[in-house]
Amino acid sequence: MSTGSGAASAPAPDPHDTLPAPETSARRASMFSSLRIRNYRLFFVGQVVSNIGTWMQRIAQDWLVLSLTGSSAAVGITTALQFLPMLLFGLYGGVLVDRMRKRPTLLVTQIAMALTSLALAALTLTGRVEVWHIYVAAFALGLATVVDNPARQSFVSELVGPGQLQNAVSLNSANFQSARLVGPAVAGLLITGVGTGWAFLLNGLSFVAPLAGLMMMRARELHTVERAPRGKGQLREGLHYVAGRPELIWPIVLVGFIGTFAFNFPVYLSAFADDVFHGGAGVYSMFNTLMAVGSVSGALLAARRGTARLRLLILAAMAFGGLEILAAATPRLWMFALLMVPLGLFSMTVNVTTNTSLQMATDPAMRGRVMALYMMVFLGGSPVGAPIVGWITDTYGARVGFAAGGAVAVAAAAVIGLILARVGGLRLSVVWHRGHPRVRFVPRERQEALAPVA
Repeated sequence: MSTGSGAASAPAPDPHDTLPAPETSARRASMFSSLRIRNYRLFFVGQVVSNIGTWMQRIAQDWLVLSLTGSSAAVGITTALQFLPMLLFGLYGGVLVDRMRKRPTLLVTQIAMALTSLALAALTLTGRVEVWHIYVAAFALGLATVVDNPARQSFVSELVGPGQLQNAVSLNSANFQSARLVGPAVAGLLITGVGTGWAFLLNGLSFVAPLAGLMMMRARELHTVERAPRGKGQLREGLHYVAGRPELIWPIVLVGFIGTFAFNFPVYLSAFADDVFHGGAGVYSMFNTLMAVGSVSGALLAARRGTARLRLLILAAMAFGGLEILAAATPRLWMFALLMVPLGLFSMTVNVTTNTSLQMATDPAMRGRVMALYMMVFLGGSPVGAPIVGWITDTYGARVGFAAGGAVAVAAAAVIGLILARVGGLRLSVVWHRGHPRVRFVPRERQEALAPVA
């Protein structure tokens, strides 16, 4: 991560470090250490307010579409339109982000999002809103996200520098998941009390907080990076850059499988709430709340770790998939509900570890394109996978569908873990230590030196 023109940047890790030895001396960070940095503190506070507004709008938007059309398919179309721009144009957004300064870019995208929400609020409050207005607003919001998302992701490293990157990324995730606990509740009160239009209005006004934070930042304290010059073939260059680095391409492939088949919680949890446990919307809401609690916990635990290890990503992905398989076989409602907490924790561990390891391993001039590819795969996977897992769930039942998603996560993590181990010059070692088997990856040259210990 460059601290200025000509400054050193964090190099991409050597493949031999892909699956490192256990962290015996890794520095552990304070859980909130990056908040000591003024610029990041301004960014964080602005995101707290804006994220609550974002969750309010999500709930209000879906409810408004449902009330206008009475169709769940229309709600699905709205969601698809919001994610479609990232799927179609996400990589081009990354190219633009690498060419531009991040703070002015974020000012433009945040203003665009605010205006979209305010326009929808005006239409709703005046009683003129139609479903096609919501479709247009969702697509416009998605277009702004194409640039806003990679810009925000890569701007974090400019705010805090390499030493606090994992902590800052983890706190951002905790911030978003905490808003997930507050925003829907506030939206519910507004919808039942004064109407959906006020939720859109408050979301539009909530963008004042991040805009004020961006304008109050001290430019001299940013860890600025050299921007990529304008030129032809930069999209292709970014793809070749990722394809040539195992520490980048394989985590993205893993997240692609998990995001497409295992992260479709609206499909799985709604089916369990309605078809398996016959609990309705209240039980579905409880599942999501418990998962959000686990996600916040996972993000805060990640904030304490000083480094992001690909080994941790593989183990967390396998644990996540295993918990989905276990939950699918759980016969009791209370047991299934309790499993939502560790599911949320390990899902967030996968998310944060992937995000941080990609940013740390990427050259600053390429970071926008790499993060855009990551977000395109991660966010674009759910709309692609939802019809598939929905068909499996409808045809074979919720338990089979959930278990299938978990099985894909476990299989993908196992295969990619072995690939990374091979690239890193590691091999599986099984030895006996004090009467118990010890399974771990070790360098190939050390394999012969390891002898069983009685």
